[in-house]
Amino acid sequence: MTVSDKDSPQNVRASVSDAGKFIHHHTEFPTTRLSQVMDGVISAIGKTASWLWLVVTGVIIYAVVGRYAFGAGSVTLEEVQWHLAGAGWLLGLGYTLVTDDHVRVDVIHERLSLRSQAWIELFGLLFLLLPFLGLAVWEMVPYAYSSWQQGETSQAPAGLPYRWILKGVLALSFVLLILAALSRLLKVTALLFGFPRPIRVESGNNKKEDAS
Repeated sequence: MTVSDKDSPQNVRASVSDAGKFIHHHTEFPTTRLSQVMDGVISAIGKTASWLWLVVTGVIIYAVVGRYAFGAGSVTLEEVQWHLAGAGWLLGLGYTLVTDDHVRVDVIHERLSLRSQAWIELFGLLFLLLPFLGLAVWEMVPYAYSSWQQGETSQAPAGLPYRWILKGVLALSFVLLILAALSRLLKVTALLFGFPRPIRVESGNNKKEDAS
């Protein structure tokens, strides 16, 4: 075999077998019909939540101008800032997982074959991420409910009421993370075991087709 043959794109594509037909974003994992629906919901929520950062920027500018130009500081505006920033960040967590745009620190993972990566993901999802997220939701739902029952408000003078809303968003964000993790789990099992059945993702305006 010549050097050119060894490094040819055809052989590179062949090294990942038929999985290349089902490439989904830069993860190279296949997608399924159910995971597409779950990803779509989570992505819509994440993209909508991203507009909160524009609102946060406007509130910050308004608060800064009011404080330094007119000497009118506001505790309410300060709390609005971190409430909105917290909600925007929390609701975006699931989006980063379904798009695989979260930070990865495993330098070994990227050097492994696609199937080896999938086995690592399978182990991590089943025994690390999903149990942690389940425990987090188990604790956070009563945490938010208790805040609602007590009518919890900010302890600061002129602070915001309804503190349970932010705590509810915290619980919701972990529920969305669970859905994102389950969606990713479906993609991993589709690659490793062929179940659920992977689907072909066409670019442009072409429709998605079932894999044969």
